[in-house]
Amino acid sequence: MVMFSVTRKQSAPIDGQKPGTSGLRKKVKVFMQPHYLQNFVQSTFNALTTEKVRGATLVVSGDGRYYSKDAIQIIIKMAAANGVRCIWVGQNGLLSTPAVSAVIRERVGVDGSKASGAFILTASHNPGGPHEDFGIKYNMENGGPAPEGITDKIYNNTKTINEYLIAEDLPDVDITATGVTSFGGPEGQFDVEVFDSASDYVKLMKSIFDFESIRKLLSSPNFSFCYDALHGVGGAYAKPIFAEELGAKESSLLNCTPKEDFGGGHPDPNLTYAKELVARMGLGESDSQGEPPEFGAASDGDADRNMVLGKRFFVTPSDSVAIIAANAVESIPYFSSGLKGVARSMPTSAALDVVAKHLNLKFFEVPTGWKFFGNLMDAGLCSICGEESFGTGSDHIREKDGIWAVLAWLSIIAYKNKENLSGGKLVTVEDIVHNHWATYGRHYYTRYDYENVDAGAAKELMAYLVKLQSSLPEVNKIVKGIRSDVSNIAGADEFEYKDPVDGSISKHQGIRYLFEDGSRLVFRLSGTGSEGATIRLYIEQYEKDSSKTGRESQEALAPLVDVALKLSKMQEFTGRSAPTVIT
Repeated sequence: MVMFSVTRKQSAPIDGQKPGTSGLRKKVKVFMQPHYLQNFVQSTFNALTTEKVRGATLVVSGDGRYYSKDAIQIIIKMAAANGVRCIWVGQNGLLSTPAVSAVIRERVGVDGSKASGAFILTASHNPGGPHEDFGIKYNMENGGPAPEGITDKIYNNTKTINEYLIAEDLPDVDITATGVTSFGGPEGQFDVEVFDSASDYVKLMKSIFDFESIRKLLSSPNFSFCYDALHGVGGAYAKPIFAEELGAKESSLLNCTPKEDFGGGHPDPNLTYAKELVARMGLGESDSQGEPPEFGAASDGDADRNMVLGKRFFVTPSDSVAIIAANAVESIPYFSSGLKGVARSMPTSAALDVVAKHLNLKFFEVPTGWKFFGNLMDAGLCSICGEESFGTGSDHIREKDGIWAVLAWLSIIAYKNKENLSGGKLVTVEDIVHNHWATYGRHYYTRYDYENVDAGAAKELMAYLVKLQSSLPEVNKIVKGIRSDVSNIAGADEFEYKDPVDGSISKHQGIRYLFEDGSRLVFRLSGTGSEGATIRLYIEQYEKDSSKTGRESQEALAPLVDVALKLSKMQEFTGRSAPTVIT
């Protein structure tokens, strides 16, 4: 057995190591600075209670982006020096963010141990490569992201750190082959177990969904399928699940080889960046690829986000979570005994609210950040949740889950078509969405992002919108002066959330204008750093009249867009005549 010793390395605080809701994200060259990664890892160990570190089992893996392999070896050496008993690593360092959550919650090691936490190496949907992004975050024993109390401690530790512990003489571990490597240290044996990246997650998915019914759907001559991993870690799960378990042709799997630079692309599953899938599904600028498949989906770099498409048809993330919730009990065995409740992030459209009311379900509107959903799930209050930024999930884990969402949609399509897979007309993705709108109404929805706006101007705009709320009659007068065909504003506030589980209060979460007809305008500010701020404007028009749910979104939203831009004096405050991005 190879022995190792512990070295105390002198260090010093490094500015700007404040983890956000998704951990610490910076350019690779920042992480490669001397002591940068080490400082953050040691600050994390120091923020945890002793029993969560000494003698504990921890997971270290990620989406495989550039610098991951180096970072894994550094964290293994630091874990050994800090008294960790065992490190679990997905083969080749690959585990999707949802799979990490599943491994923490479900996996039992060869020695009977359970993991108490994980370092996840990902910058989510951001590009990878030597000149691109890297990230690290810590997840707790429930499989969910570290709560604010822990991330605040980590940040405070980074501001005072003066040394870190590392086993410099521990040799690098071969993470390409499964198996256990054992070492001896001052506190006894230290193991590194490399395990198959997919098996635990596949097992969990098979316990949730009816794979046999999905297999019948995928083998039907009526149905065709396409999945794009965007060269992210989702590719490590695509072949085992879609091809081996469900019988999909391997030709239906696009970009499913995980790459350190995501093939030079931007691994963000939306209509802008998932270009190959969008073209194949008939939504590109030219329709030269022949007949599109009936169903298409993509996931992001770490496979926690998803996009769902039908033939020449885009499903908005807000509609997606509402449709999954409306159909889950009959379509997905895991939910057959009923839903505990549903939740969405505040900026996400109110499509889920209407389903919850219709089905008499508990409903929660939370700030942006998956940890708020996790609290509700741990308390048994929520089964299905989602956010407008392409994140959907359930209480099977404590992260959003891209492949879970794809399997949920395939389950719904399979259920709707159980009588006509050998012939007859297929109930398509578009049919399912249109039928949903006919039952619940349609929430036309768009998001305008104004990026790198002067931070001072952005704050002035938000302060102006808050001040306007003091007199609703005055606001309605302004609105009617802009567009007389828009409903009156019934209420306006700055969103504040009191967590029903732990009583914590989250303030200043966005400015809302709520209309009498169920429509909404939401303004949020994010990233008031040195490069300026981003103003996000969410515009939502609710339409109950089924004869009007088939309009083009731009046409249906035009009056509210006009009101939003003029009411907020967007151009006056920011100097921008158009947003940077529209989704």
